[in-house]
Amino acid sequence: MFKTFKAMKSYIQPYKKLYISSALMTLVFALLAIVDPYLVGQIIDHVLTDQDTTFVIMGSLIIMGVTIFRTMLRYGYFVTFEKFSQKVVYDLRKDLYVKLQSLDFSYFDKTPNGQIMSKMTGDIEAIRHFFAWITHVTIFHSVVFIIAIIAMFMINPVLASTLILIVPFITFFSIRLSKSVKPIFAEIREQFSKLNTVVQENISGNKLVKALAREPYEIEKFQKENEAYKEKNMDAAKVWEDNLPALDAFAVLFNVVVLFVGSILILKGKMTIGELVAFNRLLWMINNPLRMLGWMINGTQNFVASFDRVKELLDEKSDLIEHKESIAHTHLKGYVRFEKVSFHYEDLPVLEDVSFEVNPGQTVGLLGSTGSGKSTLISLISRFYEATSGQILIDGEPIESYDIYTLRNNISIAMQDIFLFSDTIEGNIAYGVPDASRIKVRLAAEIAGVNEFIHQFDDNYDTIVGERGVGLSGGQRQRIALARAIIEDPAILILDDTTSAVDMETEYKILTELKKINENRTTFIIAHRISSVKDADIILVMDEGRIIERGTHTSLLEEQGYYYDVFTQQMGEFDVETREGA
Repeated sequence: MFKTFKAMKSYIQPYKKLYISSALMTLVFALLAIVDPYLVGQIIDHVLTDQDTTFVIMGSLIIMGVTIFRTMLRYGYFVTFEKFSQKVVYDLRKDLYVKLQSLDFSYFDKTPNGQIMSKMTGDIEAIRHFFAWITHVTIFHSVVFIIAIIAMFMINPVLASTLILIVPFITFFSIRLSKSVKPIFAEIREQFSKLNTVVQENISGNKLVKALAREPYEIEKFQKENEAYKEKNMDAAKVWEDNLPALDAFAVLFNVVVLFVGSILILKGKMTIGELVAFNRLLWMINNPLRMLGWMINGTQNFVASFDRVKELLDEKSDLIEHKESIAHTHLKGYVRFEKVSFHYEDLPVLEDVSFEVNPGQTVGLLGSTGSGKSTLISLISRFYEATSGQILIDGEPIESYDIYTLRNNISIAMQDIFLFSDTIEGNIAYGVPDASRIKVRLAAEIAGVNEFIHQFDDNYDTIVGERGVGLSGGQRQRIALARAIIEDPAILILDDTTSAVDMETEYKILTELKKINENRTTFIIAHRISSVKDADIILVMDEGRIIERGTHTSLLEEQGYYYDVFTQQMGEFDVETREGA
């Protein structure tokens, strides 16, 4: 617990005045709770002995005034603790999001989206709940419990001592509950992440699920994780079942002890009726904290488990290491050189001993079967991953020597996995250059062939596309993604199978337009169709992470190898079946 607060110190420190003021209001609110039982006891004794109505009236007015003041205090600390909690989780959520932006592809490759979303939502909410509610409840009940014990000893030490004998039993069950519930809450959070992942994947891939009629399988998969989540919660309930009845029973026992022992003391003249009434009214100040103890432990352990998961993300380190003296604010020319570059994903070899050289203004075509390493190769150029061995140089400098933002600002990628935001078509095109003029957006759109379909929409470029571009065809999404890459005016342009969803005629128009603007730009084109790469200055044919052929369209046809086989099949797809038929 103290370790968790120490780790959260940087988030609490800026708002410590807010926290202290909230805690002080809670403290005063708790201290004033003694006024009601004390005055009620005094009023009863005065009425029974002196029949002093003046004291009754004054006492009643004081109780009323204190009650109104406590109501105001209660509202004050409720609101202030909520403000404090919101400020803390705002900063924490911001840091989590910034951390996500700093992590490299390898983290997202190995971490399910549902797990990330669970930390950003459920775990953050558990932390907010702790500071907004559990904190002031703990302060209040701790204080009222202590002052109630003190007041009870002042009223009648014998009766108070009798009650104290019950406290160790309640403490035992509370500690046992605390130890048992913490690991279970960690398991519940972990299982919730898995459940979240299943739901998110199903929503993202709902078209595929329906196309393959796999709804029953998805329901069964969800039911399995849902059942596991239910069982984890039932395990937590079992812990409560084993401990709460005892806690409640001992809390109720207080009432029995007070009535029994108090009656005997009154009969012996060692206690007044007013004192017994005051004592009895103090019982809620003992009972409530003991009854709430389980819930406070519950919320606290949930908070600790949630923060531990959040801290895991905050402590994540990127595999990409930036040098202190990295080159920044540089406009690259586009000279690219691979020197015996290899890349292994964990223990799996993806690229092996890849070497080539590209001059500024040249176009490189990449062909190969699925899984041959084409996309990995271009990912290394953008430094999404770190090469396992070998060296990549851009403009004669090792890629590691560049500031990552400088490097990526000079490289533009139209990815195979197209992602469009829930924004206008113009907003999606200008995403990388938000201050781009409308004229520049239209020019990029024209080159990418967006203008051929834009008039189908009533709002033209102001049309809002759905999430991930729903409502647009595959070809339309590809052309918008291409326009987004072109508008950045990069030194290096990478097109990852960008025209696969458009017809041959449209592809020809797009490639023709690209030639006009690529005179000083290095371009990499990954494709499955010969038509996409036949005019490239260099064509690299890849297989199992290696370059097996290289040359121009003409020279590769003369070799009569894999490239020739693809061409003779009338520019069919370059896949495993093609190779086996060679």
